[in-house]
Amino acid sequence: MLKAKAMPLDSLLHFHDHGNMELKQAVAALGALAQETRLSIFRLLVEAGPEGVPAGQLAESLQVPAATLSFHLKELSHAGLAASRQDGRFLYYSASFDQMAALMTYLTQNCCRGMPQECLDVVETALGRCCAPGKRNPARSKS
Repeated sequence: MLKAKAMPLDSLLHFHDHGNMELKQAVAALGALAQETRLSIFRLLVEAGPEGVPAGQLAESLQVPAATLSFHLKELSHAGLAASRQDGRFLYYSASFDQMAALMTYLTQNCCRGMPQECLDVVETALGRCCAPGKRNPARSKS
């Protein structure tokens, strides 16, 4: 009877799924944004900046019932795109700018055949108008 030679598993070949995790996060974020109401909510949150918007104001602006708004905010929070914070009686929601930037980076990391300067100026300019680099979102997700 032949004995099989014990070979260690190659962790890079069999267990390393860092790339898949990034893909899964991008799919979750894009999936959350691929719905009309959630995209509208996210755009309002981005417009509001790091201070965020009270949930009631979001509902009023979008003319969405509170239960519907809550559902969509939960989906955005689970995708890492929105965070909430309590301030007295009010619940404020804000966009997760770090996650938004990570998604933009993921989508553009291999753009322009390895010459990102050809297309990233447009992205950097757009993000530069929005928020300063390195600024952290003070709200924390409660999902």
